[in-house]
Amino acid sequence: MGKSVLKEEDKKLAFRIYLYLGALFITSLVVSNLIFQKFFYWRPFGEVSVLGASLFEISVGILPYPLTFLITDLISEIYGRKKANQIVTAGIFASFFSMGIVLLANLVPALPNSPVSDEVFSHVFALSPIAVLASMLAYLFAQYIDIGIYHFWKKLTDGKHLWLRNNFSTFLSQFIDTFTVVGLLCVFEVLPWSMFYGLVVSGFIFKVIVAFFDTPFLYFFVYLFRRRFNLKVNQEIDLEA
Repeated sequence: MGKSVLKEEDKKLAFRIYLYLGALFITSLVVSNLIFQKFFYWRPFGEVSVLGASLFEISVGILPYPLTFLITDLISEIYGRKKANQIVTAGIFASFFSMGIVLLANLVPALPNSPVSDEVFSHVFALSPIAVLASMLAYLFAQYIDIGIYHFWKKLTDGKHLWLRNNFSTFLSQFIDTFTVVGLLCVFEVLPWSMFYGLVVSGFIFKVIVAFFDTPFLYFFVYLFRRRFNLKVNQEIDLEA
């Protein structure tokens, strides 16, 4: 697996793109944690049940979530495993920081004429710190697994078959993440256990469908990167050279 040392001008451009991808990743992650308590039905196939679970009864927090795995796969492909792991770690830090701000805001008493009362704010935003910590650790675990599996397949196939590593890495990591996060949220009583089975099945199948659909986008962006920076198959950009 080779590294491409770029000219100074190209290196600056590659670094800016890396920062923008990181910003998209962190925004998607933080927003998904803030909005996840709202749930909705998505019925592209009508009334369908899988092993007794109704599809799709899912949290709105899942909407920006798959984008994070697309971004880490793209960074893994172009910038390498180390840079992908750095983005994940930064995302976790940003999530904890944002949750800290929300919890602090919840402690500040609202004015009598405040458009949002203490009760409403607390109901929507004041999540259990333990539940948030548990879900963040589960997410961290899933993302590192995704990156690890991605690079395992990348090395095994010598950089070929992009679709294979994109989907195989995402499937396993998404199942681990969905099962663990929903389970922990039920354990800490953020969600009722009656929703556990349906949310795990619906969430995982939804993420699998999204993974299939995001593969063409990964191919497209990888193509643009390789063309712009003259990268060969299995060659990565070295931002530290």
